[in-house]
Amino acid sequence: MTSLLNSIDTGHEDMIHDAEVDYYGLRLATCSSDHSVKVYDIKNGAHNLIDDLKGHFGPVWQIAWSHPMFGNLLASCSYDRKVIIWKETQGKWSKYYEYANHDSSVNSVQFAPAEFGLILACGSSDGSISILTYQSETNNWDAKKIQNAHTIGCNAVSWCPAITPEPAFDSNHVGPMQKRLVSGGCDNLVKIWKEEDDKWVEEKKLEVHSDWVRDVAWAPSVGLSRHTVASCSQDRRVVIWTSEDCQSWSSNILQTFDDVVWNVSWSLNGNILAVSGGDNKISLWKQNLDGAWKCISDVTKGQATNNEQRAL
Repeated sequence: MTSLLNSIDTGHEDMIHDAEVDYYGLRLATCSSDHSVKVYDIKNGAHNLIDDLKGHFGPVWQIAWSHPMFGNLLASCSYDRKVIIWKETQGKWSKYYEYANHDSSVNSVQFAPAEFGLILACGSSDGSISILTYQSETNNWDAKKIQNAHTIGCNAVSWCPAITPEPAFDSNHVGPMQKRLVSGGCDNLVKIWKEEDDKWVEEKKLEVHSDWVRDVAWAPSVGLSRHTVASCSQDRRVVIWTSEDCQSWSSNILQTFDDVVWNVSWSLNGNILAVSGGDNKISLWKQNLDGAWKCISDVTKGQATNNEQRAL
């Protein structure tokens, strides 16, 4: 059983939808239906509020930290249709870039692996996915959009690791850097996207879920010889997808839970999956030597409802 080490009174005035720790584990950012994003110093067990970021005019659904090689950058997305990238300069946070080219709520944001450069993917209820790329030569952001990525809406996006095994190489080598994304949507589908000739194309459509896909997470590839993606849905199921080449994918239903599953998240080495949902529980899962996924720990969160928790 997992034990609760610490709790933080965030001071948010409404439901918290996401909480993310930065690359070094020194900062915590949270976002809420109260329209705000808050940043805390959590060094040495402390939880001191650094800044309260105001700029959205609706519930803020998700936040994402960039790699520190680009500075202290934090992205947020909201029901107000906007994506805001915040930057810390000399201890002060301010709005660095605002993207307002979606026609509906923006539900998910994630920065690409640092090897690709400073790139942010955004999934929206308008059905599209935006790819925002920072151009250092002009100090501007280039925006490309995958139109009609998911019928009704896109709920989640997650990047493929930068270096992954490819069948063109033997087992002692890794493949070239290939930009790929996985997304999940209201059409019950999980989709793999690949950049080809400066355009994003649908590489694979994965069909197992029978209701809205609420979250997707591409596992880190540390020491692994295959691609692994986790997805979760309102159908109360978590599915583990695996592939050697991103062309042929196999599915394994982790479990059917007692309630809607909102979030899935991998540990840094990609061998443990955290699952959280409407049953107020966070459970940790690990694959044994026989290939079966087993629950190794779970904890009930007293105040957890909807999609607040993003574990690990």
